[in-house]
Amino acid sequence: MEFLPTRQLFHECRNEAFRLEVRDSYGVPGESEPFDRFLNNEPFDLRSWFQDWYDFVQETTARGVTLRRVRVVTVPHTDYHRWLLKLAALNVEAGEDIRYIPRHSAGEVPSDDWWIFDNERVAFNLADGEGRAVGGAAATKDPWIVSYCRSAKDRLWPLATPFDEYAHTEADTG
Repeated sequence: MEFLPTRQLFHECRNEAFRLEVRDSYGVPGESEPFDRFLNNEPFDLRSWFQDWYDFVQETTARGVTLRRVRVVTVPHTDYHRWLLKLAALNVEAGEDIRYIPRHSAGEVPSDDWWIFDNERVAFNLADGEGRAVGGAAATKDPWIVSYCRSAKDRLWPLATPFDEYAHTEADTG
């Protein structure tokens, strides 16, 4: 395992970065204020807060790298995923392709989130015992781990619903 800054992995990526998310909530310290405001129905400028990632996604896709993400979600959604549905619109606008699959439809899924870069390197974001991000990623090119993650990606991607369709369906049913 190598321990690397996550953005370095993106800079080294040539073709595709794929993210699998399987948790119902995340303890990202920088998200506390906008998430709390969402829960309290208070105004918050998500675009300004999100601008750094938005710009990064645009820069990454402009150099020809595809960014794709599957979120395996529990239905009904947790408060955190209801908030992420609002935020995902900005991800998609910036150039990321995000899809959703309800946990009950996903079958067996890995227990950890990860990125796979160019189908060659898997990176697990580092978190503490409470699930809070601590920065960086543990990355590996171990053939077994890469193969396992590729097969999960290849199975889940076609089953998942594109964000625009999923968000529209959730608005109709929620």
